[in-house]
Amino acid sequence: MSVPFAPQSGLIIVGVAVAGPSGSAVLRLALDTGATGTVINVGMLVALGYDPALAPERTQVTTGSGVEFVPRITLDRIVALGHERRLFSVLGHTLPPSAGIDGLLGLDFVRGQTLTVDFRTGTLTLT
Repeated sequence: MSVPFAPQSGLIIVGVAVAGPSGSAVLRLALDTGATGTVINVGMLVALGYDPALAPERTQVTTGSGVEFVPRITLDRIVALGHERRLFSVLGHTLPPSAGIDGLLGLDFVRGQTLTVDFRTGTLTLT
């Protein structure tokens, strides 16, 4: 399955469906092949019914502003690029509103598959 993106834009934005205890939403995640893990804004996780404050595990991440410890949350379900994962762990992190995205789709989601980013046609394909 191929998904369109705007090749002239700065970020490759992917529509990602996430389900939680309180409902579901389609989030705007930036495809980030430099991120080892998928990151979702803490505010979105709370809106979906997850409580990052109660997360039993915290993970050290290095950001542009330094090293931080962030909660690891196990999602009920996540669907991106035509692929579904259940009980998929993501990192909860506060993103600035100016970012204009709800998080990052990292390598952990695409690992073990073939990701094709075609800038000529503006399509992403995950097989």
